[in-house]
Amino acid sequence: MTFADSDLTNDKFLMGRLYLLQPTIGYRATTDPILLAAACPAKTGESVLDLGCGTGTAALCLATRVTGLSLAGLELQPKYADLARRNATHNGIAMQVETGSIIAMPSSLRRSFDHVIANPPYYPAASSPSPIKSRDIALRTSTPITAWVQAAATRLKPGGWLTMIFSTSNLPEALTALPPKLGSPLVLPLIPREGREAQRLILRARKTGRGSFRLLPPFVLHQGPTHDDDHENYTPAANAVLRDGNDLSAAFR
Repeated sequence: MTFADSDLTNDKFLMGRLYLLQPTIGYRATTDPILLAAACPAKTGESVLDLGCGTGTAALCLATRVTGLSLAGLELQPKYADLARRNATHNGIAMQVETGSIIAMPSSLRRSFDHVIANPPYYPAASSPSPIKSRDIALRTSTPITAWVQAAATRLKPGGWLTMIFSTSNLPEALTALPPKLGSPLVLPLIPREGREAQRLILRARKTGRGSFRLLPPFVLHQGPTHDDDHENYTPAANAVLRDGNDLSAAFR
């Protein structure tokens, strides 16, 4: 299964360092997978598994910043898995992409990784559905965040890192799901502007980690109290991540 070329756009990411095919109608990547990639502490020579990889945005943004990674992705929807493979090929990045569920991991991915990243669906199954089925599947799920954490823990090497981005409402469940395999949790709130509440956050946790919980200072995405013009108004720090492809290592110190 695949999207017709007439139903796709070829979109620029990271100031043109990466171009990704995305459906004109359906789930389209926004800032979340770019922030997720920036938060992953992967180094050259390490392996990364992207759970629910969609069109491959997070993994390919990560590979654009860090060369020499061994990339793999798992995607539930065959059409999106196909796009992830095409996007990897078009950008000259090697990436194994398998179609399947985190609940029943394909045997080809049943190995250990240095890093697991995930941007799971964040709308509950009881919420209003999208009229576009593929987008609805990408954003709304009955699979609990616990299942995502447990799938990641199973696939991580001892000392490996889980990095996830999700709604703040999922944080209590995610933290409860960490023990006994994952520890040393770091939580980075993402706030749209100074003085606003965080609606999303990034969680890092380490397999066999024994460190205490740390709530980090928030990362601010936009300048000013309101969006009062047509142009983007990202903070310099957010612009360095979303446009220039910098990492978020300073935010996790």
